[in-house]
Amino acid sequence: MQTKDVKGDMGKTFVMGDMHGAYRALRQCLDRSAFHYKQDHLICLGDVCDGWPETRACVEELLRIRHLTLILGNHDFWTRQWMATGYIDDIWYGQGGLATLQSYEEGVPDAHRALFRNKARPYYLRHNKLFVHAGINPALSLRHQDEDIFLWDRTLAKQAMDHFARDVRGKLTRYDEVYIGHTGTGYLHPIQGGEVWLMDTGAGWSGVLSMMNVETKEVFTSDPVPDLYPGVAGRSRRAP
Repeated sequence: MQTKDVKGDMGKTFVMGDMHGAYRALRQCLDRSAFHYKQDHLICLGDVCDGWPETRACVEELLRIRHLTLILGNHDFWTRQWMATGYIDDIWYGQGGLATLQSYEEGVPDAHRALFRNKARPYYLRHNKLFVHAGINPALSLRHQDEDIFLWDRTLAKQAMDHFARDVRGKLTRYDEVYIGHTGTGYLHPIQGGEVWLMDTGAGWSGVLSMMNVETKEVFTSDPVPDLYPGVAGRSRRAP
């Protein structure tokens, strides 16, 4: 897996949790962090898609960022599959995929297909800091792990939450820092268990979207996402 640093002169590096189609939350985080679209580096931990009604706008905004690293989330996997083949997974449809389909009613731009097909990666490793959507198996090297672990596995997240809850200081992996999304914590800010940072603060449901400066650990959050989309059910909406 290619893990070279993003090329070019960069400013600050930020990591962002799961946004699930919440474009207004994305813009708030970018604005509140004073993110520089040409100089700063954004590492998005995946699940750009599904739930809130503006997946297309989220993708369009991300494409404006010069130094973007996109980690493939399980919802992005479903969306990529649909964009490539037209196949609509029943589980995806009921887990927020309907909102993504509706956001692309006027068609899918080639640049959007290309982002998920060519740019989205299973993980990103930089200076012994690992960024992945769901988790890893710490006993295996990255190249020997099945993609489903990166997309779905919550074991590491649960271990990190246990460390956080019990204030345990021991390490969980071989990496200096690990950043993951996918598993909501119930907190409205990122939490740390061992060296693992849990970045999913519930933007897909009733929480907020979080963005953090990787070096300083300064956090920027959106308003609660339901407040940004009054009258919209988000992922709690039941597909017909």
